[in-house]
Amino acid sequence: MSSLYLEPGTLWPKIRHQTQHGLDCGALQPIETQYEWVEQSQIRFLVRILENLRRKQQAKQAAGPKPANPFLPYESDLFVTHISQTHLCLLNKYNVVDHHSLIVTRAFESQETWLTYQDFEALWACLKEVDGFAFYNGGKLAGASQGHKHLQLVPLPMGPTETPALPIEPAIASAQIGPAIITVPILPFRHALASLESLSEKSISDCATETLACYCRLLAAVELPVAGTIQRGAYNLLMTRRWMMIVPRSQEAYQSIPVNALGFAGSFLVKNAEQLAHLKQLQPLTILKAVGL
Repeated sequence: MSSLYLEPGTLWPKIRHQTQHGLDCGALQPIETQYEWVEQSQIRFLVRILENLRRKQQAKQAAGPKPANPFLPYESDLFVTHISQTHLCLLNKYNVVDHHSLIVTRAFESQETWLTYQDFEALWACLKEVDGFAFYNGGKLAGASQGHKHLQLVPLPMGPTETPALPIEPAIASAQIGPAIITVPILPFRHALASLESLSEKSISDCATETLACYCRLLAAVELPVAGTIQRGAYNLLMTRRWMMIVPRSQEAYQSIPVNALGFAGSFLVKNAEQLAHLKQLQPLTILKAVGL
């Protein structure tokens, strides 16, 4: 029996409505950025340059050395909807991309526990409604900033232009993925990739079951086999309606440039023009190789 509460056709209108409400009342505080494209190995990396970190820094300082869990309790003005018996949807308070949503467990679960059927059920309930890029930062070394388990969903296109919808998509398309686990030759870090195209017409429960099995196969392929409840190493999960990728991690940043799952999707965030120049000098794939394996 399904544990879903989300009614089909309601998520996107609720995200848009709550976004406007959050902006009107000040609970949602978008961080403005400029952007540049940095091309390497036929991948156009989208690099966003932060213009104002003051609000986020002030919030962190006000919270003290051990910030409270922002999801227990969550801000009601950021609440979008109940997804299932185990998950709910919130807006990302300090968003860089419009309509950036969080899929959060109701009860506390660690961000370093393996993903479960319930996680993928909630994720697919949202992906069926919003064609987006979903990701999970599995642990601090993978770029997780909160210890309470949450997946993230950004509507596509992710950048300021329609094409490509996701910067890494052309590289993935060139690899001609299918049901078998593969790697993309031009990506110089350990990863495993598989198609999800066969799920397009299946129910949410079937999608969750098959995606969980695919997730376990991909983890095994990068030498992070699922055992117990706590993950054996940090990793990023990248996922669309069409494919899933797992990238194991060795460190959260390289030469002061932080990387989470968005970096492996082809999108970086830098603090200022100096850090942008440093990224260009290092080159994006060098950074991704350094923080991966």
